[in-house]
Amino acid sequence: MKAGTLVSILLGTIAIFGAFFWEGGSFDSLFMLPAMLIVFGGTIAAGVAGSSLQQLKLLPKLMYMAFFPKKYNVEEIIHQIVLFAGLARREGILTLENRLHEVKHPYLAKLIEICIDGADPATLESIFETELFYLNERHNRNISFFNKLGGYSPTMGIIGTVMGLISTLASVGGDPNTLIHHIATAFIATMWGIFMANIVWLPIADKLQMLHNEEVTLLQVMLDGTRGVQLGETPTVIQNRLASALPLGDQKRFKSRKPKVNIEPAATATVVVVEENKPSSEAV
Repeated sequence: MKAGTLVSILLGTIAIFGAFFWEGGSFDSLFMLPAMLIVFGGTIAAGVAGSSLQQLKLLPKLMYMAFFPKKYNVEEIIHQIVLFAGLARREGILTLENRLHEVKHPYLAKLIEICIDGADPATLESIFETELFYLNERHNRNISFFNKLGGYSPTMGIIGTVMGLISTLASVGGDPNTLIHHIATAFIATMWGIFMANIVWLPIADKLQMLHNEEVTLLQVMLDGTRGVQLGETPTVIQNRLASALPLGDQKRFKSRKPKVNIEPAATATVVVVEENKPSSEAV
């Protein structure tokens, strides 16, 4: 499910708060603004203090990316690399220049363009390593920000609890209702701190880490494929090597889906997928 993270957070929220209301809890006792201000305000302030305001501005965008990540079909990208490999062997790698607009991933287009410009394999590898280094820097910075929020949030809840207990002790001997209110505020602060850390901040950090790992794997696939095209390897060799990026159970099915292509002359050609052979188990 594309929005699995958002759905899971909502389900966790419903489970926790639903159990609270099921046990007779009230809305007013749960949503206490002083306790929430300590937890939310303190957590964000501590996070910005350890990073920057620019990182805070990225917070909504990063959360949207975690909730609705952009997905690329790895099998389609591999098939396209295989098609380009066959085309490059027939007509030369320069013919791919007219087909850059068909590429299904911007980074793959960048790698192919580098090959068209005449870069050797060592240069291609060097550019990839540089790209990967800066990508790791950007992504790790974003992931670290959410991990920091997940670490600060329970601490802010404890601070809210301590402040509530101080107010409680100061009210001893006074109105019992005021005493009970301060006790509730103390424990609600702890609840919000732990809730935000374990239901929101840390799960989002884990999701961003997973998306990062998937992207690095996809970049490696595109580099290996482009390098094969550059070296003039046969499409079959490239396909079998890139299929290793897929789970073992999917590799046989993937290899059986060899698209039939109609490649027109270089001057006006476009690669057109006519149809795909289905696996023998699905044949009618």
